[in-house]
Amino acid sequence: MSGHSKWSSIKHKKGALDAKRGKIFTKLIREITVAARDGGGDPDTNPRLRLALLNARSANMPKDTSERAIKKGTGELGGDSLIESTYEGYGPGGTAVIVEVMTDNKNRTVSEIRRAFSKFGGNLGESGCVSWNFDRKGRISFSSEGVNEDDFFEKAIELGAEDINNSDGNIEVITSIDDFENLRVSIESLGHNISAAEISMIPKNSIKIEGKPAEHMLKMMEALEDCDDVQNVYSNFDIDDEVIEALT
Repeated sequence: MSGHSKWSSIKHKKGALDAKRGKIFTKLIREITVAARDGGGDPDTNPRLRLALLNARSANMPKDTSERAIKKGTGELGGDSLIESTYEGYGPGGTAVIVEVMTDNKNRTVSEIRRAFSKFGGNLGESGCVSWNFDRKGRISFSSEGVNEDDFFEKAIELGAEDINNSDGNIEVITSIDDFENLRVSIESLGHNISAAEISMIPKNSIKIEGKPAEHMLKMMEALEDCDDVQNVYSNFDIDDEVIEALT
C-alpha cells in the first residue's frame, strides 16, 4: 500500500538491526553528533536530538556513549567533521532508491555506494531523479501483541495518523512531520513500547518485483546498509512475503 516501506518490514522481520548492533551504534552516534552540532545539546529544545536519543535508548546504547556523542557535536570533545549528503538512483526492476549518508570523506562514500548499486544491476542517478516519488513522513512502529486494533486505529486517526499497517505482529503508523512528536508521545502514553520512531522517506507508489530482480534488490539494499557512512536507505520496491521467505 502507499505509505508502507517494505524494506522496513523486512529488516524488522529478519532482526537485521539486532544482528548488526555495532553498525547501529555507529549510525546512532553520528546522528546524535550531527543533531547536537546543528541544534544544540539540549534535547528539550532540539527535536532531532530528542528523537536520536530515544532511538539510542531503544537500541540499548549506553548512556555515556550518547553523552560523548553530544559533546562531540557541541564541540566539547574533538571529532571528525561530518557532512550530510543524499544520493538517488535506480535498483533492479526500475525501482527507486534514496541513500542518506553522513561522512567525513565524500569521495570514499560515493565510491562505495556506486559499487553497491552496480554490483546488483542498479545505477546512481542525478539529484532529484527519484525523490519526487517519496514524501518525508514520521514512522512509528511497535508490537501489535495485546492491541485492540479497532480502538487503537480510531485513536490514532484522531491524533493525526495518516496510514496504519499491521503485519507480522508489528504495527506501523505513518504521520506528517508536524504531528509526529505528539503522536509518538501519545502512543507511548497508551502503554505501547515503541520499537522504532523516525522521520522517513515514504514511497507514493511501489513497483512489484520478483525472481532475480527481487533477489538482487534485497542484496543491494543490504550492501548499502552495510556501508559505514550510510545512515538510511529507502526504496519503493514491493516483494511478496513468500518470495522474501524463499530468498532469506
